[in-house]
Amino acid sequence: MKRERRDRIICFCMIFTGAALSGGFLYTVWIYVPRDDIRYLLAGLYGGLCVLGLLGNFRQRRQICRFADELCGTLDDLTAGQKPEGDFFYEDTLSSKVQGKLLQFYDLMSEERRLSRQEKQVIQELVSDISHQVKTPIANLQMFSGILRSRDLSEEKRAEFLEMEAGQVDKLDFLLQSLIKMSRLETGTFTMHMERADLYDTIAQALSGIWAKAEAKNLDLAVECGSGITARHDPKWTAEALFNILDNAVKYTPAGGGIRISVRPWQFYTRVDIKDTGGGIPEEHCHEIFKRFWRGEEAASKEGVGLGLYLAQEIITKQRGYISVRSEVGSGSTFSVYLLT
Repeated sequence: MKRERRDRIICFCMIFTGAALSGGFLYTVWIYVPRDDIRYLLAGLYGGLCVLGLLGNFRQRRQICRFADELCGTLDDLTAGQKPEGDFFYEDTLSSKVQGKLLQFYDLMSEERRLSRQEKQVIQELVSDISHQVKTPIANLQMFSGILRSRDLSEEKRAEFLEMEAGQVDKLDFLLQSLIKMSRLETGTFTMHMERADLYDTIAQALSGIWAKAEAKNLDLAVECGSGITARHDPKWTAEALFNILDNAVKYTPAGGGIRISVRPWQFYTRVDIKDTGGGIPEEHCHEIFKRFWRGEEAASKEGVGLGLYLAQEIITKQRGYISVRSEVGSGSTFSVYLLT
């Protein structure tokens, strides 16, 4: 602002000086030159205009050179990865405005580079996690295949190894299916078909996937959902999310325990609680369980790859809902799914 005021004062002084010189020259011509010789008068006027033109041209060239120098200095600093010093956003000059826009562009590009590096790191971690998850079943398949080819086994032993081999194939298939779902969710290659649908049907669809496992462990399944309770959701994908939570509950609830599902309509959300009588989750791990491929020490002996809760959260979040968890070690866990009413 000070520079702008100084430039205006200098410009005004130059114009005033040029006008004064031209006026003095014209006055001298008017007094001392005969009236009939108009050539001298025109010459004086032309001389004054030339003086003003030269002064204005000099002033303009000086401003352009300084403007170019300032922009080049700013670009040199930004190219070197440094922000130039100066209060560009607080000065009301042309160069300050252009420099301010360059700094905004620089900040935008810096953020884009940061996000790009972050996404690259996420992809690297994902590839590493997938490689780690796939390595074990593939190694087991190779081992079982080698045993079956190289040894003379009884029919009973051969059937046992074939069953274990089929189990590893199922684990690989489950992992690949989970990765496909995760990829579709993260890349947005599918569309949520949100509709006001009956939650009882959605819960029934989710229960159908874990019923056999629950029966095998003699678990007591209870559903508390009044007829006609609806919420805005995608029935297919919401059933997938609820299935993942229920499958987790069945997996970590000891035989003879129980799982209770209850539905509570609220003003803006409808809450679906899934409560189990399992071992519970330590408080410090309640947020980590939703991370991709995360598995606690207590889960090491259980089947799974650590994608179920991650997928459940992604599905519900994309429907503008959310999941919370309350748990106490030794007293079970309660997962609450909130869907738009």
